Amino acid sequence: MMSPDVFSPSLGVREDSFGNPIGKALPGWVGCQRLPDVDLIGRTCRVVPYDRSYADGLSSAFTRGDGGLFSYLPWGPFESAGEIDNVVRLHRDHRGFQTFVIATKDGPVGLASYMRYDEGNGAVEIGGLTFSPLLQRTTAATEAMYLMMRHAFDGGYRRYEWKCDQLNAPSKRAAERLGFTFEGVFRNAVVTKGRRRDTAWYSVIVEEWPAVRARLEAWLGVENFDENGFQKRALTTDI
Repeated sequence: MMSPDVFSPSLGVREDSFGNPIGKALPGWVGCQRLPDVDLIGRTCRVVPYDRSYADGLSSAFTRGDGGLFSYLPWGPFESAGEIDNVVRLHRDHRGFQTFVIATKDGPVGLASYMRYDEGNGAVEIGGLTFSPLLQRTTAATEAMYLMMRHAFDGGYRRYEWKCDQLNAPSKRAAERLGFTFEGVFRNAVVTKGRRRDTAWYSVIVEEWPAVRARLEAWLGVENFDENGFQKRALTTDI
């Protein structure tokens, strides 16, 4: 008969009946539910469930750039609001994306999606980040990512993932700035737009979330910005 798991102070981990180290027990774990479609309201932005009514504003915002923002995305540049709507619906219906619009005083300025849900293990990825020039390198960009991360952990998730092309230096800097931990590179992970993609993996796990949350909330606090909206203290680098 197997003996109960025991805690070994010398190893700092639990052991099974064979003396092998094992992970932390999760009594009562039953998994997670898909996150609800709700409005996430911040000081500088709103993150709201996608609706066709936002497509025209998104199209206008995306055309302010030269198209380079789509270099590492599986879609775009978009030719019309209708194309944006078709892409969002296609990824929702066939790939399980749960897409939100990021809106500021300038209107709808970006898209972000929860994707690759693993409810049984409590993991979800943030992806499909399509930030127009009106959103890039702004406080609202950081706050939108914070709001979506908070929504996931408040919903009981234990692992929050960020993945990007290994060659996408701005995305990697953004992940690190937001508090994600680099986990490695999956080589030849994807073929996209007719080319190879090696994928860099990052995550925040539930044990890290309290410290990550406190750091982000301290930076986002109104007292960290002067009367012109400029930060007094940087996180690390700009998103």
